[in-house]
Amino acid sequence: MQKKLHIKVGDTVKVIAGEALGQEGKVLTVDRKKERATVEGLKMIKRHSKPSAADPQGGIIEKEGSIHISNLMVVSKGVATKVGRKLNKDGKLVRYSKKSGEEIK
Repeated sequence: MQKKLHIKVGDTVKVIAGEALGQEGKVLTVDRKKERATVEGLKMIKRHSKPSAADPQGGIIEKEGSIHISNLMVVSKGVATKVGRKLNKDGKLVRYSKKSGEEIK
């Protein structure tokens, strides 16, 4: 069983360590097994591709690389915050911002 992460697809996150320090972006994918996330517009890498039917030209493609989730913090109302979990009024487990105490959608 893989553990739950504090980051989900669609969250806005801020990079707190590494090459892209201080930059923000939207999470595109999360790999729970490797504990890595792909963030829109960050850690761009170049891939060389052969010509194929889908891409007859081939060439160098630039795309997002993955960042370890320990280097990311969820942004809530413009501020990077730690994430906690608690039961809401309906008895459902939800994520909340530890800074503001508000629920993260």
